[in-house]
Amino acid sequence: MKRRTPLIIALAAGTAAAGAMVAVTGPATAAPQDPAAAATLAANKADALVASRPSILHAGSNETFLRKKVIQSSGLNYVPYERTYNGLPVRGGDFVVVTDAAGRTKATSVAQSSPIGELSTAAKITSAAAATTARAQLKTVKDVEGTNLVVLAEEGQAAALAWETTVAGTGAEGASRLTVAVDAATGKVLRTTEHVTEAAGTGTGWINGTVAIDTTQSGSTYTLQDPSHTAIRCQDAANNTTFSGSDNVWGNGTGTNKETGCVDAFYVAQKQYAMLSSWLGRNGPNGSGGAWPIRVGLNDQNAYYDGTQIQIGKNTANQWIASADVVGHELAHGIDDTTPGGISRAGTQEFVADTIGAATEWFINNPNDAPDYQVGEEVNLVGSGPIRYMYNPSLAGDSNCYSSSTPGSEVHAAAGPGNHWFYLMAEGTNPTNGQPASTRCSGSGAITGLGIQNAMKIMYNAMLIKTSSSSYLKYRTWTLTAAKNLFPNSCTEFNTVKAAWDAVNVPAQTADPTCTGGGTTPPPTTTPPPTTGCSGTNATDVTIPDAGAAVNSSVTISGCARAASATSTIAVNIAHTYRGDLRVDLVAPDGTVYNLKATSTSDSADNVNTTYTKNLSSETANGAWQLRVQDTYARDTGYINTWTLTV
Repeated sequence: MKRRTPLIIALAAGTAAAGAMVAVTGPATAAPQDPAAAATLAANKADALVASRPSILHAGSNETFLRKKVIQSSGLNYVPYERTYNGLPVRGGDFVVVTDAAGRTKATSVAQSSPIGELSTAAKITSAAAATTARAQLKTVKDVEGTNLVVLAEEGQAAALAWETTVAGTGAEGASRLTVAVDAATGKVLRTTEHVTEAAGTGTGWINGTVAIDTTQSGSTYTLQDPSHTAIRCQDAANNTTFSGSDNVWGNGTGTNKETGCVDAFYVAQKQYAMLSSWLGRNGPNGSGGAWPIRVGLNDQNAYYDGTQIQIGKNTANQWIASADVVGHELAHGIDDTTPGGISRAGTQEFVADTIGAATEWFINNPNDAPDYQVGEEVNLVGSGPIRYMYNPSLAGDSNCYSSSTPGSEVHAAAGPGNHWFYLMAEGTNPTNGQPASTRCSGSGAITGLGIQNAMKIMYNAMLIKTSSSSYLKYRTWTLTAAKNLFPNSCTEFNTVKAAWDAVNVPAQTADPTCTGGGTTPPPTTTPPPTTGCSGTNATDVTIPDAGAAVNSSVTISGCARAASATSTIAVNIAHTYRGDLRVDLVAPDGTVYNLKATSTSDSADNVNTTYTKNLSSETANGAWQLRVQDTYARDTGYINTWTLTV
């Protein structure tokens, strides 16, 4: 196969027209400028150029472009883009726009040399068949990292729809990690890309056992540094020196040995990198192909991320705690740190990291550390078993359920409700895959999980909406938004996310989106079944139209064979952005109206969260009672969240 020669064409400074492209004859020069401002300016100028679709991009009407993080060097700004065709990644469709400090376009570098044209995106062979073809390219296969549909735009060849699979094992020349592109129409191998270019070793960890790891070779010396992603490396915390050796065989399986601890940690870091790419489309832990050095040797029963490194400590038996969920968790803090808004706040940061740690363990699926939803079960930190239990946080003394005190709790204890929510979203209340049952904090009805991969996809996409004001309440809204955006033709995923939040008592928010139609889960009824006893609750959301007609929510009382009480209570929870707009009434079964709240032009506070006491002794307790709410003024919106009647 011929080596691709990227097409490099320059643009006249400040010109977006394709016909004005000329070579740059000298280096860019500009007065010093704030780097952040220069990056923003470069991105805006590059976006304007790309929006004009100059001919050098060979862009068709079915293609869109995704700008990545601006990279700066020597006064120049490099603005990379990736291309999609009808939503599919285009391999070979990437390009870079280069600007100077003033935002003037200096050059473009475009991998693609001709238009894709019209291409069907309907595969004729299955992904499983393509994966089988990919496996056949190696002598032995230890791992298949996933199969994805892409458009392959090879230099000098017609674009083709392809299944892309990465397989790891042993090839004709030894250890191999091979990406294989298989024609989605014919099943023919179109391209193979070998990722092992320097060295591949083996190591024996005390947790993960004997594993294959990609190492770096320089002369006769090997180091625990990934040859393709050099920021992934494992070091001795005593001197921050990357472990090295002459035989490319690492560790002895003894948990107190630092090199052995590094085998476990390094293996997990490489596998998490693959998980981020395969499941989430993320380029490494920091989103730009990089990560942080992992240092084994912390003299503490702890592990941590501090923005520059991952430190791995030991358990009370002096064994290094480098399990998949622990290392995955610490790297996850870095992922959280490098997504919008920075590290999550208000008691959410530890549960966010636990979700990624669990996903890492499930992706690896190593029989020596079988995937589950316990945290740190293999490391046995202080001799008492797992650190946390996601399906039942109370087993470790943490709360299963959210309350107003959760955000102020110790950050690890505060992870309980979030971990419980994630488990219910991923596995449900009664999993069928051998995982334990998990109970709701409130409400009734079974929850069917979405699976760990979909759950992680929703969680990660919520992190991409994250701001610096993150909280449990915001994560409820963000995850619902992510579910709705990721699965636009179905409400099943949205309803599962919502049910899981409801089950752990994270209350509905005004900003929560809604989902109607398209799903396999029917919308909940606004009239629950009759309640046996003298109290009933309706927790089904009812949207209150802005300056519109009144809406009703029903509670039916049965089995209360007496008159209602003179001190009956009505506990009302309404989410609204200007509660003075609202008139709230209770309507008895015989139609009698009892006013609970009048409108007010001066009450501009949010939400109604009040328990009203009314003399209902002239009413029969049994029957259908209605909470009636009307918004009488324009511009503010909300919904009935829940209400409870006790007669």
